[in-house]
This record gives sequence, structure tokens and C-alpha cells, in this order.
Amino acid sequence: MTNAGISFYEKLEKRGVSRRDFLKFCGSTAAVLGLSSAMVPSVAAAVEGAAESGLTPALWINGGACTGCSESIAQATYPNVADIVLDLLSLPSQETIQMATGEYAEQAIEASHEANKGKYILIVEGTVMTGLGGNTLRIAGKPFIEELKTLAKDAAAIVAVGSCAVDGGWVRAHPNPAGGTGVSQYLASEGIATPVVNLPGCPVNPEEITAVVIDVLMLGGLEKLVPKLDKYGRPKYLYGQTIHDNCPRRGHFENGEFVYEFGSEEEAKGYCLYPMGCKGPQTKRRCPITRWNDQTSWCVESGGPCIGCGSFNWVDNNAPFRGRYRRVGQGVFGLQGGGVEPTKIAAGVGAIAAVGLIAHGFGMKAAGRIGKNAHLETETVKEWDAKHQKKQGGA
Repeated sequence: MTNAGISFYEKLEKRGVSRRDFLKFCGSTAAVLGLSSAMVPSVAAAVEGAAESGLTPALWINGGACTGCSESIAQATYPNVADIVLDLLSLPSQETIQMATGEYAEQAIEASHEANKGKYILIVEGTVMTGLGGNTLRIAGKPFIEELKTLAKDAAAIVAVGSCAVDGGWVRAHPNPAGGTGVSQYLASEGIATPVVNLPGCPVNPEEITAVVIDVLMLGGLEKLVPKLDKYGRPKYLYGQTIHDNCPRRGHFENGEFVYEFGSEEEAKGYCLYPMGCKGPQTKRRCPITRWNDQTSWCVESGGPCIGCGSFNWVDNNAPFRGRYRRVGQGVFGLQGGGVEPTKIAAGVGAIAAVGLIAHGFGMKAAGRIGKNAHLETETVKEWDAKHQKKQGGA
């Protein structure tokens, strides 16, 4: 029972979420976390226990962004994230939602910051804009970077949601006049060592935030999540496989069946979109499994190639979006503990992808699926390709 004498399940029921819906939600979350169905009761117990023992304070602030991640969270339909997960967080501030309240929203942030130093989770959406001494983005009469530094140094941990917060996203695209950069890079440059969990994507999927929050509840603290992060600060269970690994069109890739023109017979048959610029082989996300809009669909299923929004510096590196992964952009993506040049990242990814595709090509050749043709920059040409060179997509 809660302090008010109402159980967690009664509270959910009052919001239209049945126990069955809640357990289905826990099953979905367990799958995202890579847990077996036997762990569903443990997930449910962690959520219920957190709700019964008290709320964890969280502050959600917005840098330079389109607020797409806020919209993604606010409009989640099944289950409603606000009904289940965000009930476990005390959110005295969410700048997008509170925009009209002005000074009262700022007062709520300040009060929660002072009362919960070292305890709260800081959720950052949007790019850190450093241009003009930080004055390219001002909130409540002061540069956003000042608010970020103040809140970040006193937070227990930080969750950077969406590509803009992770590495600057589309805001930092060339020529980057606003001086956009990611949260990790900026805080490292300021000597602030608060741990950061990166959730890239444009936008972030509600289930990704849900998984992180529940994982923290099960672990007993966000700091214990760090061993589950990869070298880029991403949870391995969310970013451990490429979209290509789980793509439902993977079979067509294996058979050398591709789309080279929208509106074609090949598109109608649902063939692989790699020649149309699909970045699935280079992008690590769970979109084919988690999907969007009540798990209804996702980019490739709706007919569009993956544009790689979960990769680093994706706007520069992946453009043109309808072209193959050949060119890379400029700039530096920095993580805590050092900086990484995206040109080197892209070159490495491209080399790895090329080796994989060539090896795959040998296998297909051995199976008699491809002929003796010249090769393109990143893959062995299939026999169909050689006969339809003018239909090739790409930069």
C-alpha cells in the first residue's frame, strides 16, 4: 500500500491501466532488457517497489532541439509512459510542457535542485549550444550552458535523450554556426565527471527510456548501470545489434533482391532498400523489434530506408539520405574521457561493413547467386545490379 492507502495497482487502474496491461508492459520491458519471461515478475516488483517507497526526483531540461523526444514520450500510447514509468519519477520540471508557466517553472527547478543535491537524475534533451559564449540559446535570461553546468555537477547521473543531446544531432550539422555539441563532450570540457547514459536516436523511443529507468530500479541505482554501457555510453542491450541484424527485409538482402527505384515492381515486393541509401547495416538500434506508434510500424516497414539517426554525427555522415554510405562529414564527437573524430568512426564502420559485405559476397558466389562482375565501393555487384547500373542509387 502507498502512504495514501492506495495500492500501486489501484493507482494504475484509476488511470485506465489494468494489471494485465501492466504485466504485458513488464514483459515488453524484460524483452528490451534481454531478460527471459521468467524475469517479468522481477520487473513488476521493481516498478511496484519504487512506487511504494517514494518517488525519485528527476529534472528534464531542454537545449537546442525540435522537442521531438518530448513529443515521443508524451504521445506514447501503450502503455502510457506517463502512467507507469514517469509515475516513479518526481518531475518538478519539464521545460517543453511548462513553457507557458515561465518563472514558476524556473522556481520549481531551483527548489528541486537545492532540496535534492546528489540524488536527482538529470534528463537532457537537445543540443548544448556553445556559440556566442553560450548565448545562442538563453533560457530565463541566462545561457543554457550555465543551467546545464549547475544542474549536472549536482546530479546523481545524467541521461542524454536523443541524438541532439548525445552528439549535437542535426543542430551541430555543418557548418554548425550555433556551436552545437553533445552533453558528454561539453561536460568533459568543463571538468564535470557526472556519469552520462547516452540514448541516441531522432527521436528517442519511449521504450528506451522506460528500459533504462526500470533497469536502474532493478539495479538499485543509476551508477550501477555503468558496467552495462558500451564505450560510447550507450546501454548495450539497446544498441548491441544493427538494424540490419533484425530487419524483416534481411532475406531479400541475402537473395540479392534490391529496390533501385521507388514505384518499381521491386519496391512493391518489399525488397531490400540498401541501394536506396538504407543505413541499417551501420546503425545500432532496436527499431525493427521495438518499433513505433504502439509497436505498429517503423521506418523501413513503412517503406522508407533507414537514415541512420541512431549513429553518431548522423546528419553530416549519412547525407545524402538516399545515397549509400560513402562520404563522411566534419567535426568532432567527444565522449567523457576523450574525443573521437567522426571521420575515423565512419571510415572504420565503412571498412568493417565492406569486409562483411565482401565476405558475404563470397558466400553468395559460392552458392551461385552472383556472377563475376566488377565491384562498387562497398559491395560486390550482384548480377541484377550489373544489368541495371543506371538504376543504382547513391552519392
